Parts: sequence; structure tokens; C-alpha cells
Amino acid sequence: MDLSACIRLEAAMTTDTMLKRAVILARGLGKRMRRADAGVPLEADQSGAADAGMKAMIPVGRPFLDYVLSGLADAGFAAACLVIGPEHEAIRDYYLREHMPSRIEVHFAIQSRPRGTADAVLAAEEFTDGDEFAVMNSDNYYPAEALLALQHLGQPGTVLFDEDGLVRESNIPPERVRAFAYAVVDADAFLRNLVEKPDDATVAEFAEQKLISMNLWRFSPQIFQACRSVAISPRGEYELPMAVRDAISDGMNLKVARCSAGVLDLSQRADIPAVVARLQHVTVLL
Repeated sequence: MDLSACIRLEAAMTTDTMLKRAVILARGLGKRMRRADAGVPLEADQSGAADAGMKAMIPVGRPFLDYVLSGLADAGFAAACLVIGPEHEAIRDYYLREHMPSRIEVHFAIQSRPRGTADAVLAAEEFTDGDEFAVMNSDNYYPAEALLALQHLGQPGTVLFDEDGLVRESNIPPERVRAFAYAVVDADAFLRNLVEKPDDATVAEFAEQKLISMNLWRFSPQIFQACRSVAISPRGEYELPMAVRDAISDGMNLKVARCSAGVLDLSQRADIPAVVARLQHVTVLL
């Protein structure tokens, strides 16, 4: 989406429906990022952040999270809450002391243990202050049109990405798309289910236009009850996709916006060179 189109879309939104707060999930252990990969040459500062599992702070010209926060500010968000662990003092120091943003407020919520993404959302409940809010990953760079589509929904919902667009416009190879959740959407464009890591037979059952969840949400406070009551997953965590499915079963409606653009994914060391190349011409304004 070009800048003029973004401006027109933003102007069409009213202040009553615009989101002001975003929750960024940055607590993960970064297990895949910690794994050594002799075939990926990295700079010393990149290796250090990767070894620590702090994906969001990996330098890609500047810390990856700077790009995420700048994109949120561009899309009209006034404040972001980073959900981190108690050991992530380096992230707090960077944004509270060394590089305090002026375009978007940065807050922090502590998830004491890495108990999963649903538990991470609960850690930010006080920050949301009873309003609708966005939730997103700290290791994904979402395109401007996706963030503006979330704003333009005007109600709780999610932005889903076309499978073909993810492969064509992202650094995500076709075989890795299966690691994400495929979405079931009804005729009225509401989310009805998420199918995580589907096998070949399950994927074949989806419509020709396959829609993928990249964990970009617009929630009301109703999601917190689902996050509190969700069962522990087979991986031993309290996971947001499971909480979303429970909430839908309990009557929560999530409107779907579709996006054909790509999402940059910084999950493992092999992603770093491609992300650096994609972001080198992106202007960051904090």
C-alpha cells in the first residue's frame, strides 16, 4: 500500500474506533534463535542477541523492535506494552534510558515465567485499561496495510494473511507456512476456528484461498477470561490460539480482515540476512 492510500485509510477512521494500545509479546525463550547455525554468518552483536534468545533486539541496522514500534506509531497507536521476562533488563534500559521514543509511549509488563502466549496477554491486562487493544508478536514485522486494517475493523477481530502472499512477499518459505495456524472463516467474515500446523490432508480441505494467522489481533477485555480459563496445551503452555477458540465457542465474535502482503519473520538465525535486506530502506521514527 502506498503512502497516499495509507493516509486516506487513516483519515477514514474515527477516533472512537481507533486503537490506542498495542501489546507486544516479547517474553519467548527464543529456542530456535539460540540454535547455532554454522551456515549463517552473523555480526558479533547479532550473534550476542541471538545467543540470548532476544529476537526482538537483534540488530538489523538497528534493533528489530524499533521497526515494530515505528510501524505502530505510523498506524496511529499511542502506546505499546512490551511483555518481557524479569531477566530482560536490557530491553527496559534501551527504551527507558537510552532511546526513549517520542512518537509512542513504551510500557512494560513482566511475565514471571514463560507460561505461554495466553498468560503473556494476561500480564498486560492492567495496561489495556478496559479498552480494546491490539496483540502481536515481537519477532514479526507487519506491513502498514495490515496494521491499518486492524484499526479500520472498528471492532474485535484479526488480520489474516493469504498463504500465497506470505510466500511471495515474506521471507517465509512454503514449507514453513505450515508452522502457523490456518483459519476457518464463515460467510460473514468472522473467524470460526484456528487449525494449527495442519497436515496435508487437512490443508487440502481448505478453500483455494488459504488464510493464515500471524498472531495479529484486536481484542476486547472479553479475551482475558478466556486466557484465565484456557487449558494447558500439549506443549505445557497456556496458548493464545486455544484461548481464542474457547472465546469463540463462548460467543465472542472476531471480524476478519484479509491481507495479501507479507510479514517478515525473525524466528531463527537463518532469517536475519533476509530481514536485514528487506528493512534496509525502511525509515524508523521513534
